[in-house]
Amino acid sequence: MSIKIEIFSDFACPFCYIGKKRLEQAIEELGFEKEVDIEYKTYLLDPEASKEETKPFYEAMMEKYESSREDVELMASSIQQRANEVGLTYDFEKMQIGNTENAHRLAKWARQFNKEAAWIDAVMDRYFTKGLNVNDSEALLTIVEAIGLPKEEAKAVLESEQYAEDIAKDRYEIQQLNVTSVPFFVFENKYGIIGAEPIEVFTKTLKQAKEVAAQKLNIAGGTDVCGPDGCKL
Repeated sequence: MSIKIEIFSDFACPFCYIGKKRLEQAIEELGFEKEVDIEYKTYLLDPEASKEETKPFYEAMMEKYESSREDVELMASSIQQRANEVGLTYDFEKMQIGNTENAHRLAKWARQFNKEAAWIDAVMDRYFTKGLNVNDSEALLTIVEAIGLPKEEAKAVLESEQYAEDIAKDRYEIQQLNVTSVPFFVFENKYGIIGAEPIEVFTKTLKQAKEVAAQKLNIAGGTDVCGPDGCKL
């Protein structure tokens, strides 16, 4: 039986990429690659962000936190130190802050092709290291083609409101848990991790979740039932 893992994250969240890598490293360390079923859930850090324009990372952070360039650079340096631990190199000079909803809708669409994880990886890589403009439909469609998905179908998703309800549902789910920050990981609907925690936290939680997933139902009875071969008294 596979371990169910739900990951609430946003493409604009640098710790989400780091946390995702930490989880993957923990899974590999335990040899659980074939024992997990991961579903990515949407959490829009800024639902009101412009879908037309983007802002350079430093400019956006200076405005958001009312901070100086120097302060934001110190913050970026701290984030990069964390990223280095999992083998990631962010390019904050190229990074653009925009509305991530379209990228999330395409993630939902990609799941039907078993390409959700590939999509998440590709978008995060391009966003944090190559300056991907998430408001640029053509840039998103280039990624669609790169991971072997049908471009015209993806284009139809972008030109519609498909999967918007799925995003709203994800938002509702995390609100019911009273969680207001990401990344947030849910294991077997029983254990949760908030943040890009050390790998030891992920390995411990994975082991606990595996025990829960392996538990069998205690079933009583067996008579007065019907099945494919008929009814039994």
